[in-house]
Amino acid sequence: MPTVRKGAEAISRREGVSLNQFINVAVAEKLAHLEHEEWLSRRPQLTVARVAQALRFLDRVSPDAPAPDDQLPDGYVSVKGTAEYKQAIQGE
Repeated sequence: MPTVRKGAEAISRREGVSLNQFINVAVAEKLAHLEHEEWLSRRPQLTVARVAQALRFLDRVSPDAPAPDDQLPDGYVSVKGTAEYKQAIQGE
């Protein structure tokens, strides 16, 4: 369509790329979007049980001490004691 071509030419000029390059990038972005949508439709649905499982996994204690750059900052407050956390970890 002529109007689409004119718009694409104007944007490609403004971006400093050829029309072919602009079209290639636009098609690549559209493909990435469609592939992401397909992946989202295939992935397991989020459930309370899956969240609880993930929280239990993240709560595992490593036998290794954290690296110096991985220390928690001063004043950090854990959410473990909150009612929301306790409810989530139980999978309710």
